[in-house]
Amino acid sequence: MAEEQLQRFLVKVGDLNRLVALIDADPALRRRLRDCSSHDEVVALAAGLGLEIGRRWGDDPGAPRVMNLWQGPRAGVGEEQLQTLLQARGLRLERIHSCAAAAPEGDWTDQAEGEWVLLLQGHAELRFADPDASCHLGPGDMLWIPPGRRHRVERTDPGAGCLWLTLFVAPELAPSGTLLDPA
Repeated sequence: MAEEQLQRFLVKVGDLNRLVALIDADPALRRRLRDCSSHDEVVALAAGLGLEIGRRWGDDPGAPRVMNLWQGPRAGVGEEQLQTLLQARGLRLERIHSCAAAAPEGDWTDQAEGEWVLLLQGHAELRFADPDASCHLGPGDMLWIPPGRRHRVERTDPGAGCLWLTLFVAPELAPSGTLLDPA
């Protein structure tokens, strides 16, 4: 077992060395690494480059990699940071962190997919067109945006920002009407 662990460790060291070489060659990547605020964010950045640096000595390579939703990538002020957590035919689950973000004036999202949104952290305001309406969200609030319903983010909290869990659903899988209507 010790030899297997040593070999996995040496592969990890090789991936760390490749990460250093990529960072040395790419100032934008260096800035992205500098902006990471946790070990998990660094591991996720490396994984996005095809490098595995998160396993520890003795970790079972057959075990699934545990990730923490609260420690994913963070957005800068006025930005959103998206991370696809799961993708399957007709479904996409994303973790979105936004910080003092808003859509540009007059810019509307009009997508073919339906969108189920759960706000985990922060406060946000969404605006809808046709008919005109706004919606204020706080932690734990969720809503369904049907396919084709034009909407925009009016504002999200600054500081720690907003953390969203969003499920995009292909039109052929999307329910009609609203979800979780109290009846």
